[in-house]
Amino acid sequence: MVWVLSLPSQVPGTSERKMKINARIQNSRNDHQVILQTDDSIHSINIPPKASGFGSSANGGELLLLAVATCYCNDIYREAAHRKLAIDSVEVTVSGEFGKEGEPARNINYKVAVQAGFSQQEILALIDHVDKIAEIHNTLRRGINVSLINSE
Repeated sequence: MVWVLSLPSQVPGTSERKMKINARIQNSRNDHQVILQTDDSIHSINIPPKASGFGSSANGGELLLLAVATCYCNDIYREAAHRKLAIDSVEVTVSGEFGKEGEPARNINYKVAVQAGFSQQEILALIDHVDKIAEIHNTLRRGINVSLINSE
């Protein structure tokens, strides 16, 4: 079975082009492959299969929270560069809760530690700014339709 999630590569009603991102998992007994693509850049990440041999050892909730952490980390560096500020290190810890099967996540929270050679006030302003513009955060905060468009 193949499931494809397709999000528009253009903002509706505009000619503005957005990044086209795909994530693909190929799984069979003792083989779990994760292939990621943004526009023409393709790479993989190593996530082993479950001990049973089928499925992923990382669950979807963990990967969702990893997406939140990764987005925030990358955006801190990007936004600091826009401000011509050098960052030494970033640590992002995200937690959340899931209930019964099929229930959405609740209480997603995160904390950030930024080490940099500029004032605490500038660091806190950067942290606050990135919280407002982080794309994954805003996607979750606003919600988005997820549609199964094809299966085999």
